[in-house]
Amino acid sequence: MELSNKMKKLPKQFFASLVQKVGAAVAEGRDVINLGQGNPDQPTPPHIVKALQQSAENPLSHKYSLFRGLPEFKQAAADFYKREYNVDLDPETEVAILFGTKVGLVELPMAMLNPGDLMLLPDPGYPDYLSGIALAEVQFETMPLKPENGFLPDYDALPDEVKERAKLLYINYPNNPTGAVADSAFFEKTVAFAKEHNIAISHDFAYAAIGFDGERPPSFLQAEGAKEVGIEMYTLSKTYNMAGWRVGFAVGNADMIEAINLIQDHLFCSLFPAVQHAAIAALTESQECVDELVALYEGRRNALVEECHRIGWNVEAPKGSFFAWLSVPEGYSSEQFADLLLEKADIAVAPGNGFGEYGEGYVRAGLLVDKERLREGVRRIEKLKLF
Repeated sequence: MELSNKMKKLPKQFFASLVQKVGAAVAEGRDVINLGQGNPDQPTPPHIVKALQQSAENPLSHKYSLFRGLPEFKQAAADFYKREYNVDLDPETEVAILFGTKVGLVELPMAMLNPGDLMLLPDPGYPDYLSGIALAEVQFETMPLKPENGFLPDYDALPDEVKERAKLLYINYPNNPTGAVADSAFFEKTVAFAKEHNIAISHDFAYAAIGFDGERPPSFLQAEGAKEVGIEMYTLSKTYNMAGWRVGFAVGNADMIEAINLIQDHLFCSLFPAVQHAAIAALTESQECVDELVALYEGRRNALVEECHRIGWNVEAPKGSFFAWLSVPEGYSSEQFADLLLEKADIAVAPGNGFGEYGEGYVRAGLLVDKERLREGVRRIEKLKLF
């Protein structure tokens, strides 16, 4: 029995080899400080868990749910966007429920593009964007994210042929893996670029709530005309520590939302209602847990950056997300440096080249262990005398 040609073209899972290396080190009894993962380490807030428990006990939640999700969940998403971003949404036509936004990001090219069509992806970027490329059998060009541009794509630098052929563009701010944050002016420029070249936009807003130094990351949909050209995908994984719950939503352009809903009509039979009720509680009840979480990550960020600077490691403090994008010392590639840290210091980081060509020269460290473990990690690196 053989896999289909489409399955054979799927990219190798970048994180699989990293998990394997870390697992082998842990199996040897080594005390590994794992900064390579992107899995939130805090529990889901109790009021959200309670909402799931109450719904799970209701026999009505045990039946097939409406294919396109509970109307009250879509209304909660629309109300959330009005409250948090002052963006008006029609819950019926401008909201699609997702089994986590990874699903939406992978299925969108299949729903909107034909084989051979062209997409634009950020480099470095979330590796699973490439899964949608392979499954939709479309082509792609990358948009370099360079430090001199604040890790924002330079649309003007794209070749004219690419601009005219492209039909769908992905952006992601706060950014994984760089921790960069986009401002309103960038989103306005993105809307103008999309209109000029008839390109649909999908903004991956996974780290929406996580902005530092008193700055709140803006929504793409706050830019004038954004709903005319694109959508935004919002996951509850990071904002509410619900990574394992697999729930999120897409909002914005009605045609793109309908495309998502249509493909999901054929792929799924809606999300477990108890998870949807938990999501409603997350979006509509007190947001104090979100403020506390952001403060926690900011404290960890500060601890990591302070320690790095203390040992002479000149790194930039991320402005958002729960990742730090750390420059590799001279004489090492990203992968060589990551392997060195695991072998000699029992520290796991993700090599930047796994996120794309322009990720070379960096490693990604997650702020997903407590401050003391982060400090200890840097002290271990200090002993390698690299800086």
